[in-house]
Amino acid sequence: MSEHPASPRAAEPFEPDGVRWSAVSPRLASARRVSGCVPLAVLGLGCAVAALVVPWSQFWLPAGFFLAATVWTWWLAGRQAAAWAYAEQEDDLLVRSGIMFRRIVVVPYGRMQFVDVHAGPVDRLFRIARVQLHTASAASDAAIPGLPPEEAARLRDRLSSRGQSRLAGL
Repeated sequence: MSEHPASPRAAEPFEPDGVRWSAVSPRLASARRVSGCVPLAVLGLGCAVAALVVPWSQFWLPAGFFLAATVWTWWLAGRQAAAWAYAEQEDDLLVRSGIMFRRIVVVPYGRMQFVDVHAGPVDRLFRIARVQLHTASAASDAAIPGLPPEEAARLRDRLSSRGQSRLAGL
């Protein structure tokens, strides 16, 4: 009797078999674009104005740099936001992120000490929040950015109750 070879995805450490990933809101990309691109664009515009005002100006080089950095940040923010995902398992929470440097964090519910929900001014503008999980070990802390506030509140309550029930069972 021959065994079926494992699927290529099953061997991938960032795509465990049977895991249903939940994506974060696409508004995360917009929020990161605003917070990353606006300062770069302002600096680029300032350099361009200085280059127009000052004769024989060396400001064109930094203006071009800031323009290129703005375009790069715009593109990268969309890719990075699409890479974030989380999965609620029976005994733990999985959080996946990264494009070039991929990362998956597995946080057992029994190890969670507390769960925070954060939303800064740009996050509130785009109606998203960040759920931060804290454990006894800082290496196993995890964060899930870009969640709609309702989902962030639901996840906070669910993770807190699962953490308490797992901790009580120890």
